[in-house]
Amino acid sequence: MSETTSPLLQEVLRANKEYKANFGDKSKLALPPARQFAILTCMDARLDPAKYAGLSEGDAHVIRNAGGRASDDAIRSLIISHKLLGTKEWFVIHHTDCGMELFTDDIIRGLLSESLETATVDENGWRNVSQNGGSDEARFVSFLTFNNLEKSVADDVARIRQHPLVNPAIPVYGFIYDVKSGSLIEVPEATAAGKALA
Repeated sequence: MSETTSPLLQEVLRANKEYKANFGDKSKLALPPARQFAILTCMDARLDPAKYAGLSEGDAHVIRNAGGRASDDAIRSLIISHKLLGTKEWFVIHHTDCGMELFTDDIIRGLLSESLETATVDENGWRNVSQNGGSDEARFVSFLTFNNLEKSVADDVARIRQHPLVNPAIPVYGFIYDVKSGSLIEVPEATAAGKALA
């Protein structure tokens, strides 16, 4: 490994060597998820779906993005999960204290138009540390921000349920993960919207 390799990269590769040493019979896991369900959730580092949903390797599909939103790509993954790999139930799980509630599409578009470097936030809101190298390309991106957590879960479940390529027999459940307690809290409006239709 080169001397210029980042410490983080070295750390990850060391961890992988340890993981590989204890890999055991995981190579025998089947391609389809054993428990036949999928979770769409947020990429937030505080969320560990394996722990909060009791998963082991090979149990379920976990699709993650910023906010756990039912984007076109997330729905694409769910459709493949069912059609080709047999999942029969889906969970949409957003969470409390989500960063997606802290900005709007207009805010991030403005920041990106001025700089591609990491922004900072303080009592006056978001701002760029530098003002060079930005791009207006963000005007073509929907960042799927939201300002009402329960509504975002219900909207995403409804969007999945109404998609013409989603089998109506699949129940879609809506939950909020509480980052302070570790609890999964059902959003009844979402689960009602995601009720299996066949």
